[in-house]
Amino acid sequence: MRVDAGCYNEEVAVLLALSSAVVYGASDFLGGLASRRTSVFGVVALSQLVGLVALLVLLPWLGGPVDAADLGWGVAAGLAGAAGLVVFFRALAGGVMSVVAPVTAVTAAAVPVLVGLASGEEIGTWAGVGIALALVAVVLVSAESGLAALRAARPATLAPALLAGAMFGLFFVLLDRTSADAGLTPLVTARLASVSLVVVLALAGRQSLRVTRSALPLVAVSGVGDMTANALFLLATQADGQLAITGVLASLYPVSTVVLAQVVLRERLVGAQVAGLLAAATAVVLITLPA
Repeated sequence: MRVDAGCYNEEVAVLLALSSAVVYGASDFLGGLASRRTSVFGVVALSQLVGLVALLVLLPWLGGPVDAADLGWGVAAGLAGAAGLVVFFRALAGGVMSVVAPVTAVTAAAVPVLVGLASGEEIGTWAGVGIALALVAVVLVSAESGLAALRAARPATLAPALLAGAMFGLFFVLLDRTSADAGLTPLVTARLASVSLVVVLALAGRQSLRVTRSALPLVAVSGVGDMTANALFLLATQADGQLAITGVLASLYPVSTVVLAQVVLRERLVGAQVAGLLAAATAVVLITLPA
């Protein structure tokens, strides 16, 4: 029986993108736990540095030839991701978390979808319905206080949340621009750029970069997890995955975070989050159906 290579590559891309979402969510969960014990800037900077070290260890096997454009896209992606983190943390500090989190998440998911479709990507009917449902799922899963809390949204809160989400989505878009033969090499410049920006902003704002000893294991695992998720997403795009699909699948990471919070911390899920989990599962099934 002859197997269509294009179909096989699409299935691999979907699996890699979903895996990246699971690992992103787990990494965010561990990073969030660490942030309760020590400086947020310290957690971000050290976790990204640990991720860079892990990447350099694997690069001889998973790296590839790059040109200046690939390295440039990597730098741009790293700056976008780091800027998104800083804006997101500021938004959480000055706004309502139940508003900031879902708005940021759905914007991050929508950006690669819009860019992919605007670039001429063609998706099937079922995939289109699945993408729309995935966007709804991201909002529902991220609504820790229920959808009613979104009524507290104000322009002063929405603007930074939208900006943070746009930066996160742009991170996916920029990584997608790297060449298929580059392997994980563009992530080196991405991570160097992000670490540098976080450290500079922390020093400029006189924020502590110190990480307590008790938080170190969480930070280290979170950093390795975040880099692993980046690698999985990049490999998904290099496996001929469509940005509109891989981007929205990778953006389902709040599902993993919420599930871990429920299992490990025994946090109670509100009705909207339960609906979001069901919607996310349905969306994945629809996206993977034949066109």
